[in-house]
Amino acid sequence: MAEVGWGNVTTRLVADRAGVPVGAVHYHFRSLSELLIEACTPVLWQLIDEVRAGLGSTADLETGLDWFVTSLTGYAGDPTALRLPSEIFLAATRNESLGARIDEAIRTFREVVTAWLDRCGHGADAEAAATVLAAAMDGLLLYRAVGVAVEPAALAGILRRIVTPPSSTSNPIEQRGT
Repeated sequence: MAEVGWGNVTTRLVADRAGVPVGAVHYHFRSLSELLIEACTPVLWQLIDEVRAGLGSTADLETGLDWFVTSLTGYAGDPTALRLPSEIFLAATRNESLGARIDEAIRTFREVVTAWLDRCGHGADAEAAATVLAAAMDGLLLYRAVGVAVEPAALAGILRRIVTPPSSTSNPIEQRGT
């Protein structure tokens, strides 16, 4: 999928890559769409497991954000790894079954990030911060997949501001006394 695109994958191509007859592919999967969905779903859950493990090993917001930035930077040398999530997301806009799996994966991803933010003492809006952080990460990956020069480390500061809970002393209205 990452090499030729979701729409260009054929049963014959899958069979050739797997070293099996085309009939074997048809025997195990009712359709090419079903095969593609079954093939890409583990990729999504692997990414979520990596995030769960990466954030689980961090003690605070700063370390967790460093982990996020480092993980984004790691995709720079692997164009295939960047294209696959983009292909999956695009295909989900046209396939209800895949869309449901993507929805489940995104909800789980946000739950993992929300739990991390809660553990780090983020506060009441941890879920909203997790949603914005997830969208920012998806956007950055998409930019990199299409060749837009984005250096995640240069964006670390804004990511920190997104997930750092406001403190009463940092409220500009309170500081001005109004």
